[in-house]
Order: sequence, then structure tokens, then C-alpha cells
Amino acid sequence: MGKEYFLKVALREAKRAFEKGEVPVGAIIVKEGEIISKAHNSVEELKDPTAHAEMLAIKEACRRLNTKYLEGCELYVTLEPCIMCSYALVLSRIEKVIFSALDKKHGGVVSVFNILDEPTLNHRVKWEYYPLEEASELLSEFFKKLRNNII
Repeated sequence: MGKEYFLKVALREAKRAFEKGEVPVGAIIVKEGEIISKAHNSVEELKDPTAHAEMLAIKEACRRLNTKYLEGCELYVTLEPCIMCSYALVLSRIEKVIFSALDKKHGGVVSVFNILDEPTLNHRVKWEYYPLEEASELLSEFFKKLRNNII
């Protein structure tokens, strides 16, 4: 099971968010080839502006592993993490994040800010942009429907 497999699992989570009227972002955390947690955006459902897929996946993985640090874990997410989520990756000591769509407005990894490459932080999170057209298309479809008041 490689990157594409895990990103497709995250994409299934993003589709669940889409069906609920949430911004379609899905995330999973993997350790030693095993999926530890899965989540999708739940901001509207939970009435919580911090309920991003990454944040929920981090919380669940920490609970499941009974630790505050996720050393040796990788996060697969369908959209580049925002600033909040990027810093949460640093704080949780995730080893690597792999994302499949760029966020030109709010990206905290490479598009707008470069939180994960900040030399003054105590932990470095490796990152990789692994484009999947389906992730970008799902986001485009969601925002098109939102602009047209379909969602």
C-alpha cells in the first residue's frame, strides 16, 4: 500500500464531507502501514471552526495511541493543510504529511506560508505534494455549488 492508496482512502473521507455540505477535505494518519485514524471536515456539523480533517485525525490518533506525540506517523490529506493544521502537525510531531491539492488562499505548507520549513520551530515535518486530480475536482465542484447556492 503506497501513497496513492492512502490518498484514495483520504479522498473517500473527503467525499463524506461533501455529502454533508462540509468543505470536502479528508485525512488519515498511518503508522507502520496501518491506518490509525480517519477524519473529514466537520466544521458545520460540530459548529467548531477548528474541526478540520487534520485536527480531528490528530486527536483520534493521539487517543488511539495514548500519546501526545505521533512520531513515526504520516498524515495523508486531500488538501494542503492550513496554518492552524500545519502548526498542529509540528506540535504533534508527525513525521510527514502528503497532500494532493494545493490551497492557494490558506495553504500553510507551500502555497501561502511555509510553516513546516520554519527553521526556528523545534520539530520539522517532512512534506510532499502528490497531486490527485480527483481531489482538486471535488473541491472545485463543492465551491461551484456553494457559489450557486446549491449547497
